[in-house]
Order: sequence, then structure tokens, then C-alpha cells
Amino acid sequence: MSYSGYWGKSLEFLKKNEIEVGTLIKVQADVKYSGIVMPRYEHSDDRHIVLKLKNGYNIGLEIEKISQIEIESRPPTKKETNLQPHADPKLPKILLISTGGTIASRIDYRTGGVTPALTAAELNASVPELSKIANIDTEVLFSEYSENLLPEHWTKIAEKLDSCSRSEYKGIIVAHGTDTMQYTAAALSFSLSGFPKPVALVGSQRSSDRPSSDAALNLISAARFLVKTDATGVFVVMHNSTSDDEIACHWGTRVRKNHTSKRNAFQTVGGMPAFIVKKENIEKNPSFNPLKKAYTPKINFNSKVLLMKYYPGLDPILVDNAISTGYKAIIFEGTGLGHVGKVMYDSIQHAKRKGLFVGMTSQCIDGMVRMTVYDSGRDLLSLGVIPLGNMVPETALVKAMWALANTKDVNEMEKVMTENVAQEISD
Repeated sequence: MSYSGYWGKSLEFLKKNEIEVGTLIKVQADVKYSGIVMPRYEHSDDRHIVLKLKNGYNIGLEIEKISQIEIESRPPTKKETNLQPHADPKLPKILLISTGGTIASRIDYRTGGVTPALTAAELNASVPELSKIANIDTEVLFSEYSENLLPEHWTKIAEKLDSCSRSEYKGIIVAHGTDTMQYTAAALSFSLSGFPKPVALVGSQRSSDRPSSDAALNLISAARFLVKTDATGVFVVMHNSTSDDEIACHWGTRVRKNHTSKRNAFQTVGGMPAFIVKKENIEKNPSFNPLKKAYTPKINFNSKVLLMKYYPGLDPILVDNAISTGYKAIIFEGTGLGHVGKVMYDSIQHAKRKGLFVGMTSQCIDGMVRMTVYDSGRDLLSLGVIPLGNMVPETALVKAMWALANTKDVNEMEKVMTENVAQEISD
């Protein structure tokens, strides 16, 4: 029997009532509840059990307040068997790479938990609509929460995509956690500039065990987009509204996650999404005109770049510390049109003397950095700070990591940082 995560009083309670993880029970506490007993986090207390209710949400119940228990069903002992999807020679091929996101998850009915659906058979079982759109191959590259991803992971994803640049795949889906998706999208956009196939990074704001989950529809829409579009490059494919009527395809260097939990958390900064998926129709933004470039992969990153948000009271010693600890570039998130207080000037001058690249973005969500308007901006220009247009600060950070690794000196880096490599600077 499974009691994962339970110990002490809660474990005794389950054993006494002959209940294990995955059992469907009815309990009387403050009100009546019906749900599947869920595994618990390993550092949880021993006074509660967790139920997954029929609406998909979990609830913790204090065992001392449970007055009555009825077992409705026990967890199945036989594993589900899934049929391999039948390949249709008339359909194009898509590769789905998993990096650890829960976009293609399914419910484990033994425990009530959500597990990744990683094989073609599991994908077919969890999102059967995919088999009518394309023949999908799957590969697990690694399994990490997106907050744990590092530039080394960007390199692995980019190398995998590069190996498919001349393959028969119509496009590639990268299943990815949402928290750092915009960083990975930018990293792939720069390192694989001119990539000859469409790449869709897809995530889910809400897991597949919740009625409001966006997982399946995001994945289905990404597959339709890849099959029907003639566009190439890197896109983030997520809900465009809180309803299910539109899925947005954001350009990889112009996108930002602007909400913690809404299904339409991702937005294109400074414009509209490149494409909108409305059921089976793909609508192109008329103003979206991507740069046409030859495919010249440069898959290297140097993480010795600091993203520094300026605020009143920021101690300039932080810049000095960055210099002394080996950082080679600083991206400022300045105020307004691209300013920092004059208290920072000496440290910025020190950084430039030491050969660091110093770039300026804005804390404002939209608009261009224009450092020629006020004296403070002109002072920073005279110190060697480079304005970075309307580049999203996180995109500028990733671009600086990429540029630092692929240039021979700060002068060349300055040139690359002000060039429009992957649509990161818009009009």
C-alpha cells in the first residue's frame, strides 16, 4: 500500500481506516467532501490528509475534525494500457521535445496526481486531437522546473534543434515551464537566428487536472500553427485571452510573462502577437514582417552578465562588486527614457574603464529608450552607456550573454547589441 508523504498521526489515521494514496473516499468534517487521497509533500505536517476534489482542486483536511469516512473505491492495481497512435502518411511530422513542463500531462488515477505524458502513446491518450493534426515524435531532453534552467540548458535545447534543422519535421514543439519561458525563447532566437523551421515553446498556466487547464488547447494550437504556417523562427504559443477562443503566437524576443496565474499571462511587448490561432484558422498580424536571414547558428552563452534594476537608493558598490567578481557586462533597467541617478556615474565609468559592456533598457513596459532628451541621458551616453531601443530587459540580458560569448571584444559586442538580430528591436 502507498502512503507517500504521510507520517506520524496522519499515517496512523490512514492505516487504521485501511486507506492508501489513490483511494476515493467520502468524509464528514465541517462539511461533506468526496475526493481521491493524494500523496503529500515530504516536509508536510502529520495532522492533515489531502484530497483531490472532483473539480480538480486539492484540499487539506485536519484528521481530528473528520468524524466519518466512507470508502467509495480503491486505486486500480492494473496499469492503464495505451494504444500507439496510428501514423497517417498524409500528415506532416512534428517533434515534441520535453524539458520538464507539464504541458502534456495526464492524471495518474491511482494517486490522483499529475504525471508527464512523454511517449507518443501517452500523448495520444491525453490529447487525442494531436493524432489528427500531425504524426508526433517525442523526446525527453531533461526534466526540470523552468526556474532551475540555466544557460547550459539553453545550449542543450539549441543543439537539439540545430540537429533537426534539415530534418523532415515540419516544425518543433518545446514543452517548457512558463516561469522562464521568455528567457529560453530569446536564447533560441539569438543562437539559432534564421532557423529554417517554426519552433513553438508551449506551456501551461494551469495543470491538466484542473477544469480551467490551458494545457491541451495550447498544445493543439501549437501543432496546428506549425503545420499550417509558412513562418520560421521561434514563437511562444499561449492563450491570448482568459477564454478558449484565441491562442497567441508571440515572437520569441518580444514576449513577456506579465501575470502570475492568468491563462493569458504572456503578451507581446510593443505590439500585437505575430499570429493568432482561432480553432483551425491561423491569422497573421499584417505588421509582422520578420527579418530574412541565412541560418548561421552560434550556440554559445556566457552568463557573466548582470541585469540591474535601478531604484532610488541603489548602492553603486553593487556595480563595483560585479566588476571585481568577474562580470563582463551590465544591463541596466533604467527609469523612463533610460536613466539612472548620478550617484551611479563613477561606478559606471569604472566599469567602462575595465572594459565592460554597459547597456540601457527601460523599466517601462513599452516605449523606446531615448537618452538624448535630457541631460542625465546625455551624461550616460558620454560615459559609454549603450541605449538598447525598446528591447525587453530580459531579452537584452539573454542577448548580452549570447553576444559576450560570440564576440572578441567590447567594441564588437556593442555593434552586435545594437543590431536587430532576431526582431528584438521593433519600430
